[in-house]
Amino acid sequence: MSKILLPTSTAGSLPKPFWLAEPEKLWSEWKFSGDELLQAKRDALLIALAEQNATGIDIVSDGEQTRQHFVTTFIEHLEGVDFTKREIVRIRNRYDASVPSVVGTVRRPKSVFVEDAKFLRQHTDKPIKWALPGPMTMIDTLYDGHYKSREKLAWEFAKILNEEAKELEAAGVDIIQFDEPAFNVFFDELNDWGVAALERAAEGLKCQTAVHICYGYGIKANTDWKQTLGNEWRQYEESFPKLQQSNIDIISLECQNSKVPMDLLELVRGKIVMVGAIDVATNVVETPEQVADTLRKALQFVDADKLYPSTNCGMAPMPRHIARAKLNALSQGASIVRAELIGK
Repeated sequence: MSKILLPTSTAGSLPKPFWLAEPEKLWSEWKFSGDELLQAKRDALLIALAEQNATGIDIVSDGEQTRQHFVTTFIEHLEGVDFTKREIVRIRNRYDASVPSVVGTVRRPKSVFVEDAKFLRQHTDKPIKWALPGPMTMIDTLYDGHYKSREKLAWEFAKILNEEAKELEAAGVDIIQFDEPAFNVFFDELNDWGVAALERAAEGLKCQTAVHICYGYGIKANTDWKQTLGNEWRQYEESFPKLQQSNIDIISLECQNSKVPMDLLELVRGKIVMVGAIDVATNVVETPEQVADTLRKALQFVDADKLYPSTNCGMAPMPRHIARAKLNALSQGASIVRAELIGK
């Protein structure tokens, strides 16, 4: 895929420009509508691409400029979900949110992100990574009054995601990433059907596939939850053995400033690992040396040709200048370690 040793990427979102949506806020409302919104999103996508190029990011994305939220923007385009019929549900056992309801058979009448992906492909020669929500995380953001089964609904979403993923691949996307933060919470479901549903979403794809499992954005509900996890965060122990056996190519995880024991990476030996070396829960900018140190620790358990330095999670809630500085640190830290490896 990437010819570069230690190719850098982001986990997903980058901050949106203030003229597109209110910055430093999740679920921020669009400031335009109709054709104006389409144009504004495209302009923001080009800015996100320029920021990634300027900071030396090797595998680029749209910075999620075209979606309001990493899960609901996909669901909004599906039939069978009513956004006016809302219920309060607990999201990832952490916080309550008002969510739309599943009221009938879920279908994807047309592609959701394919035109955006084609637009990005026209403007870069670099490898492109595109993020989609994973099936288990999708069902965790809805009230299901129709299927009345988390597993059944996840399976339906997996089929829909697979249709979208195949069209994204045809549009020139090199890596399709499924975001599954729910994999750090629902361990019984993960082992019973979660990984199988993820594999269904990735079925038949020839491009590389990734699963991103994080501890969430730097919002209070998530940082409070992290305080309850103790000195060692071993959630990955539940998902890694199953994922190591799966046909997903890349595991994307959180390492910087987290309490994830690095030796857990041994459980996915053989997979490509996107190592989160940038903390998105703080505005303190890492030094290149701090990034390099995280990567060196990961290299004890991941072969150098399978280590892809990345961010822990999305950066949507961050100030733009902080996000840019953090991406610079990521690239510079990767350069330090790259030079050490090549010099051996």
